[in-house]
Amino acid sequence: MARPNYSFDKRKREMAKKKKKEAKLQRKTGVAPKRPQEPQPRQPGERKPD
Repeated sequence: MARPNYSFDKRKREMAKKKKKEAKLQRKTGVAPKRPQEPQPRQPGERKPD
């Protein structure tokens, strides 16, 4: 029988709590929290930046 992974469950709870807190802050201030930008997908035929 598999044993419960308590650290995984704890991390899931913490992530949900953080997400909920950010959403609440965003509703209050109307400003989205800053997150690192993901790289933009290039269009076909677009050159690589040098």
